[in-house]
Amino acid sequence: MSDGYLTNQFLIAMPGMSDPNFAQTVTYVCEHGPRGALGIVINRPLDMQMGEVFRQLQLTAVDEALASTPVYFGGPVQTDRGFVLHSPDGEWESTLRISPQVYMTTSRDVLEAIASGGGPRQSLVALGYSGWDAGQLEQEMSQNAWLTVAADERIVFGTPVEQRWQAAARLLGVDLATLSSHAGHA
Repeated sequence: MSDGYLTNQFLIAMPGMSDPNFAQTVTYVCEHGPRGALGIVINRPLDMQMGEVFRQLQLTAVDEALASTPVYFGGPVQTDRGFVLHSPDGEWESTLRISPQVYMTTSRDVLEAIASGGGPRQSLVALGYSGWDAGQLEQEMSQNAWLTVAADERIVFGTPVEQRWQAAARLLGVDLATLSSHAGHA
């Protein structure tokens, strides 16, 4: 993070986060620069499964377990648009390399590959994203809304969803249950 930006970091909502879109969330920051930031919430499954996404795209899943995989709420912006966080397996039309272990693709071809069983080894599909204008995220951080820590792809892809918020905080050695929900200044 030598450039001062938070790409490939987790934003961990502090216990006092009042915005219902982000309360008790972990957001994976995909891009952060002078013009703002884009992230995907990784621990807020929707009441929707991949099978429904495949049906809407007129695709057939080769595996019923795959069809029952949850789709996530990535954030409140463009909730009709899909974002796929995935391991670096394969080549897709519209892919952003976030780190050596995590890429983000927004093109249909990755969903076609996932449905057919030829997609990335690990993936998380989200509808919508979390966005911040220039300086907005930095302002929220100065108000103690977020903790940040270097992202760990094992939390994105391998940790049970209900454990991701606490697991991300543990990367910092923090137990969120012991933090006050009120910011204070000495």
